[in-house]
Amino acid sequence: MGVLDASKSLDEELYSRQLYVLGLPAMQRLREGRILLSGLQGLGAEVAKNLVLMGVGSLTLHDPHPTGWSDLAAQFFLSEHNLGRSRAEAAQELVAELNRAVQVRVHTGDITEDLLQDFQVVVLTASSLEEQLEVGSLCRKHGVCFLVADTRGLVGQLFCDFGEEFAVQDLTEEEPLTAAVQHISQGSPGIVTLREDAHSFRDGDLVTFSGIEGMAELNGCAPRPICAREDGTLEIGDTTGFSPYLRGGAVTEVKRPTTVRHEPLCAALLQPRVVAQSPQDVRRARCLHQAFRALHEFQRLSGRPPQPWDPADAERVVGLARALKPLRGTNGEPLEEPLDEALVRTVALSSAGVLSPMAAILGAVAAQEVLKAASRKFLPLDQWLYLDALDCLPDDEELLPKPEDCKSRCCRYDGQIAVFGADFQEKLSRQHYLLVGAGAIGCELLKGFALMGLGLRCKGSVAVADMDHVARSNLSRQFLFRPQDIGRPKAEVAAEAARRLNSDLQVTPLTSPLDSSTEDIYGDNFFSRVDGVAAALDSFKARHYVAARCTRYLKPLLEAGTQGTRGSASVFVPHVTEGYRGPTSEAAAAEDAVHPVCSMRHFPSTAEHTLQWARDEFEGLFRQSAEIINCHQQELTSLADREPQQLLLLWAAVGVLNQRPQTWQDCVEWAFGHWKLCFRYSIEQLLRHHPPDEVLEDGTCFWSRPRQCPQPLEFDASQDTHLLYVLAAANLYARMHGLPGSRDQPALREMLQLLTLPDPQQLDPIAPRDLASTELDPGQMERLCEALQDWRVGSPLEPLRFEKDDDSNFHMDFVTTAASLRAQNYGIPPANRIQSKRIVGQLIPAIATTTAAVAGLVGLELYKVVGGPRPLGAFRHSYLHLAENYFSRYVPRAPVTQQFHHLTWTCWDRLKVTAGQPERTLKSLLDHLQEQHGLRVKMLLQGNTVVYSAGWPPEKQAQYLSLRVTEWVKQKTGWVPEPWRRVLVLEMSCEGEKDDTTFPPLHYEL
Repeated sequence: MGVLDASKSLDEELYSRQLYVLGLPAMQRLREGRILLSGLQGLGAEVAKNLVLMGVGSLTLHDPHPTGWSDLAAQFFLSEHNLGRSRAEAAQELVAELNRAVQVRVHTGDITEDLLQDFQVVVLTASSLEEQLEVGSLCRKHGVCFLVADTRGLVGQLFCDFGEEFAVQDLTEEEPLTAAVQHISQGSPGIVTLREDAHSFRDGDLVTFSGIEGMAELNGCAPRPICAREDGTLEIGDTTGFSPYLRGGAVTEVKRPTTVRHEPLCAALLQPRVVAQSPQDVRRARCLHQAFRALHEFQRLSGRPPQPWDPADAERVVGLARALKPLRGTNGEPLEEPLDEALVRTVALSSAGVLSPMAAILGAVAAQEVLKAASRKFLPLDQWLYLDALDCLPDDEELLPKPEDCKSRCCRYDGQIAVFGADFQEKLSRQHYLLVGAGAIGCELLKGFALMGLGLRCKGSVAVADMDHVARSNLSRQFLFRPQDIGRPKAEVAAEAARRLNSDLQVTPLTSPLDSSTEDIYGDNFFSRVDGVAAALDSFKARHYVAARCTRYLKPLLEAGTQGTRGSASVFVPHVTEGYRGPTSEAAAAEDAVHPVCSMRHFPSTAEHTLQWARDEFEGLFRQSAEIINCHQQELTSLADREPQQLLLLWAAVGVLNQRPQTWQDCVEWAFGHWKLCFRYSIEQLLRHHPPDEVLEDGTCFWSRPRQCPQPLEFDASQDTHLLYVLAAANLYARMHGLPGSRDQPALREMLQLLTLPDPQQLDPIAPRDLASTELDPGQMERLCEALQDWRVGSPLEPLRFEKDDDSNFHMDFVTTAASLRAQNYGIPPANRIQSKRIVGQLIPAIATTTAAVAGLVGLELYKVVGGPRPLGAFRHSYLHLAENYFSRYVPRAPVTQQFHHLTWTCWDRLKVTAGQPERTLKSLLDHLQEQHGLRVKMLLQGNTVVYSAGWPPEKQAQYLSLRVTEWVKQKTGWVPEPWRRVLVLEMSCEGEKDDTTFPPLHYEL
């Protein structure tokens, strides 16, 4: 039903961020997906969690094996209480709790051919090669998409077989291209002129049309190929027989389906197509492919996996890999690639372990491939992916774990101890970490910390800082939250949930923001107790602040972010890597770009213009006007004593509100009148000032690109958008005045039929909102006094604060319908409700899979940071794009070194000077810098205040140089040293410096 009901059957609030990634058609296909997941160790748990959060139709769990100690290192649905119980049965209820809209079942029998036919997608984890081949063959036979996922210590494997011909409906997450039409010629070919010359259409693209007036034959036409011309116009084929074009409309790209062809597992084993970013990565992936085959063979022959760090078992795996038949290339030719025996040996030595970061990464990618299979959105993997995190191990062989250090302790960390040893596990438990942000990524990181055993009670700690509260839209990505948590502080809920995952975790919630206003909380003492910081923040401003604190206190920073199916994870280590830089200022400014007021008000050309206009309408009508009237009620002075600006605001507010309503019908009459004012009378007035045929002095038409000549609308209660605008506006007006509203659309339609057409002069009796003068004349003052009589008595008005996420409050209803009607005025393709919420709320598209993947990548770098001093080459920044199967891990840059005379430094260095007892004077500080470092200081700053300048007159220098440093800074800036502050930070410039020299900060230690 119109713009409001495009996704009525879908829980839009719950899946809002995911809808921006997938789009409605793919989301609906996903909700019909029937998935079988076999294997509920850590990897299977990650796949299950992501699928249920994303909202598949049904998920059947299969794993009859009993829960063991090693499972608990990565399986967050299980605990010590489940030891010995079937993994699938023990996990079912907690999996289902994530999303009650998903049917979660357990299959306790064998996987049979009849069973497989009930599913669209089958996923095997922790399975034998024999089972993979058997189930893969049956899935291929019945057209069921088939996936294999497995992790062995620090390496992982994923395989996809979607059949001989798998149709992908949409390869990318970008919305179809769309553009407003200025004109379409009759001819062969017909030429489409767009309102904007710049566009992204390319030769061969398929398009269709909507909203065309005149040449209506194009509306909803079958996809037409285009030819993009150099002048920005588009050729669309023969339009000779069509009606003449009149106005409006949009051209929209129709995405072409793509067919993907996969090989069955039996063939792909010997002729693997691997996803990798370079020839070197391809060769390494093929070697890992052989290592996995050898591990399967070892298991088949020995009935067990290799023992942790057992040299004999590892050599046997290397021998089995050496004995394998060589792989074949894309054309079937034998590949003459030498086996990297050292790589296979390292894989075998560490293969007995189960690690939560590895499970998180591979489980996210596997779930994304399931999504692709069920929704037919995005390009499937072709066909093997290998995840290699062996860089987490020390380079020095002497530092590698010993077999006795990696034996089972019958504890929840056995899976991790099998890779890194018990000493490393103890080191993890003693860490003190700060996690900033308990949103989607923050929840995943905290889950990882609990599973890894970071910061345990009586040894270490984890502090979680987040000032936000749980909202319903969080539940599809932030898996530590449940419906009963809505409205509670995220930090508190996340901390409680993490303690349920691991009762030994020492986690403390902090609900104060981490910014410059809370440095008394997060100050010198706080950071002196912190070993490292993990940041999961959604604004660059917040990221820069946290990074600056880490630089000041020399703390490693682990940071991650996502946008749709794109994600990144970064690590910043003092004195080893570069510092956090973030986007350029130009990019940051572009995020906050505003639309020109003139374009929004009179000459909109995009849906974004109409939405910003509608958003401003909401603010002016339902918040600002109420606040102005309330201020007037509280004022004790008469109108004559008010400032001119106050009077102008009152004048405008009364013009908006008209008169105080007493009934629901009064509110409806106001809303109906405002509809007429905005979408009919104001357009007619604009056209009187600028007629459709107006010509400028230079001979060009006033209404030429990008301006579109508007058309007044006629109210029609039978059109949903018209009716719903009045319904929303009337309810908001009633709420503002403390009156009951109504949702009865049939009754509203009847009421509107009985209302008389408002006189344009009665709609805004005071004045138009554009005020030309700077003060009111006596006649206007008298009229204002009369109009304000309605608000002298009665309760204050309720200013309405815009809230996009409450679908019952009419806020988004008003903005969406107002923008759609405005778009109709100007022949602009309107945004639907989902698009409107994203644009108005400036929401970042998000999905559970990307979130889990980047959190896992952060976990890998955490291993290295905690493990001790590591060289630059050990660390990895990561970037992935799950929609396009792009995965990159690369070494960070080294910190940039600056030099001044004999002094060299990076962003991690600082000059330290102790205050001493008694405290040194300003002159003593300057002398110390010159004597110890050869620096003749020209200027010292504390914040933005100059506390010393060599250019001061001699008498001023004599007056202040003898003062103690803190005494002088206090006099100059008003700064008072707080009890917790240990350091006064000063910036300096020196004689002889170059323009690009930035000296290290001066840390004056109190």
